[in-house]
Amino acid sequence: MNWWWARDGERHGPMEEEAFRHMVARGELKPDDLVWNETMTTWSRASQVPGLFAPSPQTSAAGNLADEPTPNGRLMELALASLSGHWGASIGVILIVTAIQILVSFVPIAGNLAGLLLSGPLLVGQHLFFLTLARRGDPKIEQVFSGFQRFGQALGAFLLVTIFTLLWMLLFIIPGIIKAYSYSQTYFILADNPDIGPMEAIDRSMALMDGHKWKLFCLHVRFLGWFILAVLTCGLGGLFVSPYFMTALAHFYEDLCRQAPARQP
Repeated sequence: MNWWWARDGERHGPMEEEAFRHMVARGELKPDDLVWNETMTTWSRASQVPGLFAPSPQTSAAGNLADEPTPNGRLMELALASLSGHWGASIGVILIVTAIQILVSFVPIAGNLAGLLLSGPLLVGQHLFFLTLARRGDPKIEQVFSGFQRFGQALGAFLLVTIFTLLWMLLFIIPGIIKAYSYSQTYFILADNPDIGPMEAIDRSMALMDGHKWKLFCLHVRFLGWFILAVLTCGLGGLFVSPYFMTALAHFYEDLCRQAPARQP
């Protein structure tokens, strides 16, 4: 089996299992480095992959805590910690995406088509920015446009997710909402895995969200009051709530990825 690893945005590999394990033993792989092999759903932090590092005494005494989901309250705390020192860039990303969506909506006739074509790439770029932020990387505002480098994949994912969700909604509202939660990780997965197609990203999202839809719903509910506050401030509060919300979702995705290796057959 081959391994790949990434640090500071640079990916390395493939590396054979034995050589990779020697690198871990020598301390050359850091716990916060990202790793991936063919058996894993997506990239995960090295410290979150069972068997790479020796378990801590706390983990040994309490069982395999790496398999336990992080409470939503803790995810929100992590989001605020990640945003420290990055509020300006995070607000800038939200402003750019919002401004583009508003501007194209004013274009007669072609505006709807332009909005359709731009939505997927902008969503992928936005998710990449906040995923980088959650992983303690160095997020750049220009990442919001990175989805255009994979325009076909991003557009395809947006169209498929929209069509699938609408079709389920036509049957019954509740199944449509449930399916929307199943597809919710698609853009994070595309941002995290540049070489996969839109249908594979959707399939991986459904696999990751198996058993976690209610938890994500509860996380959304926690932000309900914040978004009401944003509305009461005529949208100005949204400049702070939206980055907070997106960063919490990025940590939710990271938490799913942390659990994913242990959930593989």
